[in-house]
Amino acid sequence: MQTAERNSLPEMMLRTKSDQSTADAFASSWNNLPSGSVYTLPQFIEWMEPLTTLDVKNKTVLELGCGNGSLLTHMALWNPAFLEGVDLGDSISSATKNLNSSAFKNWKIIKGDLTGYQSGGFDLVYCIGVLHHLKNPRAGFDSVLANVKPAGRFHCWVYAKEGNGVVRYGVDPLRRLVCHFPWWFTKYGVATPLAVPFYLYAKGLSNLPAWSLVKKLPMYEYSLWIAQRKFHFFRHVAFDQLVTPQTTFLDRGTIESWLSHPKIEASSVYLRMRNGNSWKFGGRVH
Repeated sequence: MQTAERNSLPEMMLRTKSDQSTADAFASSWNNLPSGSVYTLPQFIEWMEPLTTLDVKNKTVLELGCGNGSLLTHMALWNPAFLEGVDLGDSISSATKNLNSSAFKNWKIIKGDLTGYQSGGFDLVYCIGVLHHLKNPRAGFDSVLANVKPAGRFHCWVYAKEGNGVVRYGVDPLRRLVCHFPWWFTKYGVATPLAVPFYLYAKGLSNLPAWSLVKKLPMYEYSLWIAQRKFHFFRHVAFDQLVTPQTTFLDRGTIESWLSHPKIEASSVYLRMRNGNSWKFGGRVH
């Protein structure tokens, strides 16, 4: 097992300031969760699709923005040769504990700003649910590409502008206010009661026939997906939405412009809508 905290370079320190408050907010979330992954293995597999265990086995893998290691613990089951996680927040303490509890031993957790992180290159670099919380999402994506070896792969997931009207116009204005409150008040005083009507809505939708009119209801696909989980996960999602000082909803055109980067093999690119309100995308670099 390998664990480390790396001192940031001066350039990284300058970039860190803009995203430190967001990293601190998420650390307060991640470090107050039970040990282990907050996600199920099927969730992890669906998030990583079209990648499979064959794309990871015996490969070097980097996660940028690893939080408490919830995804790393599942990634370790795909038997990479080496696994590394980077996060700017103190959630690295939870990530270290979670990886320590796994059977996988060839890993490292580093505290650092992902937008300035430099490595010798990895076979696979992935970034799930992080780029949309950066002050400069494009800088985060550029760092993803910069840390992929030639002929290596990358995979990302972000909030979509499309399909998120309820969140953008209903939840996000509230986020701008409550993100300044103590985490415990936001989680138990705001996120918990806010999660109740959505929990009932999602569970109700999951029990309705899949009629065409029903499918047109707000957040239909996402509701069917999350309805499989218990209430505490609904609260976790609501808290994640509210605790962060920064959220950007990215449209298809923006992602397509990122994927036109000359470093990316055009024939390898994929861009897929997930659950009607988020984007999965990736490819291979030259």
